[in-house]
Amino acid sequence: MIADTLQQRLIEHFQHGMPIGAEPYRQMAEALDCSQDQVLACLQRMAQAGSLSRIGPVFEHSRAGASTLAALAVPVERLQQVAERINRYPEVNHNYAREHHYNLWFVLTGPDRQHLQRILDELRDDTGLIPLDLPMLSAYRIDLGFALGDTP
Repeated sequence: MIADTLQQRLIEHFQHGMPIGAEPYRQMAEALDCSQDQVLACLQRMAQAGSLSRIGPVFEHSRAGASTLAALAVPVERLQQVAERINRYPEVNHNYAREHHYNLWFVLTGPDRQHLQRILDELRDDTGLIPLDLPMLSAYRIDLGFALGDTP
């Protein structure tokens, strides 16, 4: 099995959810008829290539505590440095650059609003940039999955 085929099958099969259990990668391998080592190696290659940045849960904000969308206006020459700083927080479940005055956007999820505020304050103090804080008022469900073509 070539890596590109396994990569496509991994994404298509698990982009909407991973197995929950003591050995999720083994369960993924069984579903894809390959070895756990192949799954882990493929995920590692995707991470090294920059096509996979994180494997982890995205929580329903009302069940997980609190959530907010935040943005920073980052000087272009500092964008990578600030993005790496933001990514140190396990509470960050999305972090992406945009072409706009506010060019770095991220989502924080935590146990309560005070926890999120502490993170935003730390980021302000560490970077000298003032976060735009946009807490969710209404939830809209959209499918963020993408079909990659016919899977073998």
